[in-house]
Amino acid sequence: MDEKKRLIDEMIRVNHAGERGAIKIYEGQLKALQLLNKDPELQGIIKEMRDHELEHLKFFEEQIIERQVRPTVLLPIWDLLGTALGFGTALLGKKATTLCTSSVEEVIGGHYGEQIDILSKKFKEEKELKKKFEKFREEELEHKDKAEQLGANNDGLYSLLDTVIKNSSKFAIAISKRY
Repeated sequence: MDEKKRLIDEMIRVNHAGERGAIKIYEGQLKALQLLNKDPELQGIIKEMRDHELEHLKFFEEQIIERQVRPTVLLPIWDLLGTALGFGTALLGKKATTLCTSSVEEVIGGHYGEQIDILSKKFKEEKELKKKFEKFREEELEHKDKAEQLGANNDGLYSLLDTVIKNSSKFAIAISKRY
């Protein structure tokens, strides 16, 4: 397999897994908030963010078919862990819920930025793919900003949660590229 095919396949595979994981996080948060009958405003914001992720996922599902990319075999695990992370952070309260979004979206925004750089330098002919990545990156960073406006911060013990979520996200990205 040539370098371009390998790198583009990795990008599609990991972004597909990441968008699906984000959806599962938001769905877990929504389930917990609905069960607890808490914060209808936050539920609405999370639904809106989830809808962006659904649009992103649809694009990557189409790319998997069009480019014949194998999805990560870890999808069932990421689905379970994403749902658990979302549900668990929502049970901890609004600050943990928004911190989860902020932490994940910061990592994803950086990841998209790295991919955009690779496309810009190595694969200039992938203009449409780069344009989609730029759009998705912008939306992910809007989610991060919104979460921070709603109270996300990593003060005190929340810094531990922030570190765990960011490192877990980075690990999921690294392993999903290959498997």
